[in-house]
Amino acid sequence: MTNQEISRFRKLFIAAALWNLAGGILGYFNPAYAFNLLFDRALTDPLYHDIYRGACGTTLVYFVGYFVVARNPIKHTGIVLVGGIGKIGFAIQLLKFYLAGLANANAFVVIIGDFAFTLAFVYYYFRIQRSGHSILGPRATNTDSQTTAAIA
Repeated sequence: MTNQEISRFRKLFIAAALWNLAGGILGYFNPAYAFNLLFDRALTDPLYHDIYRGACGTTLVYFVGYFVVARNPIKHTGIVLVGGIGKIGFAIQLLKFYLAGLANANAFVVIIGDFAFTLAFVYYYFRIQRSGHSILGPRATNTDSQTTAAIA
């Protein structure tokens, strides 16, 4: 993988981090407003409020995770795998909510954004694989095994 391509992937993961920050911060610090924005319903049940806020908190965790990946896209492929699974799962569920009449058209901002990032992540994995790197992150070295054994 060329330095130029790695640089593009760094920018991709900075964009992914900022995308998660935008959605996560609104939903975490003002869950009632964010929920109403997507579902045209008041978030009055305290349990649903905390569940929705928790989901947005997870989004904020991936804000940090994608910044970690941006520092070294070759090394931190596992974060991208887990984050990509979350993105596609959330986009599909939100699309199902829309098709069932539960979410409004604002949901398409999230759906399209998450699908776009998912496609970019698939391309990233394709390039990681084609460049001879492991898509599950760097392989353990002898030194890593010795360190693990010493800790145990």
